[in-house]
Amino acid sequence: MKIRFWGVRGSIASPGHDTAAVGGNTSCVEVRLPARGGASAETRIVLDAGTGLRALGNHLVTSGAACDPLTLLLSHCHWDHIQGLPFFVPVYMKQASLTIVGAQNGVTSIRETLERQMSAPVFPVRLDEVGARIATREVKLGEVFHVGDAKVSVARGNHPGGVLAYRIEHDGKSVVYATDTEHYACVDPALRALCEGADVLVYDAQYTPDEYRGKVGWGHSTYVAGAELARAAGVGTLVLFHHDPMRADDGVVEIEAKARALFRSSIAAREGMEIDLRTGLTCLTGRAAA
Repeated sequence: MKIRFWGVRGSIASPGHDTAAVGGNTSCVEVRLPARGGASAETRIVLDAGTGLRALGNHLVTSGAACDPLTLLLSHCHWDHIQGLPFFVPVYMKQASLTIVGAQNGVTSIRETLERQMSAPVFPVRLDEVGARIATREVKLGEVFHVGDAKVSVARGNHPGGVLAYRIEHDGKSVVYATDTEHYACVDPALRALCEGADVLVYDAQYTPDEYRGKVGWGHSTYVAGAELARAAGVGTLVLFHHDPMRADDGVVEIEAKARALFRSSIAAREGMEIDLRTGLTCLTGRAAA
């Protein structure tokens, strides 16, 4: 299992010289699983479709993998988690196929939500005009399903409008994606169960504890709560994610150091960072990550 980060910011894309080292694109994480049983392509699962999805799409085109089947797991449909889809080149390719998974929201289906995003007057191409075969699937809390050989489990997070956290397991390795979730006074029991023994936990650490005091109820968490969850669940590595768009690179590095004081195996997500669970190696654009 390999995990690559294409977008690590929260709320809104934040390009600029102060955010270039960590990255300014919004949430998008790729999980790749090796081909098995004579399959010609890896199993590719993408978590969220923020603006980082655009760069992933370009990479798939140049690497010749744009038409390989892809499963997209949406945590929720707030704009910073879906706005990369209209700019994802593979959706315009007739040979491509995409399965989009998300939660029931009681208002619109996943497809209707994405259709609204790609409709006049806000976008010139409708979702039903793209070339790729797009299927949607709505999952329930506690549901377990498979993507290829990977087992995917679903749990509830704490966010306005609702949010899903996912656990992906394959060949004895596991990663949990729990972004846009606000902690409670105690460790969230649903997330603790989902994270139990996971190799990697990708967790919303948008705020410092001081910042959080003025933003209770906004649906985001802190590196302190992330460390507590990782310790309680026996997680291998905590990845701090969904960085505040106002936080400069040096501020992310500072939070990373504080998190390591609480949970030694903590690292801040950066665009281009890749974690290889087979080797335990974490790299950033060809270098060892900080």
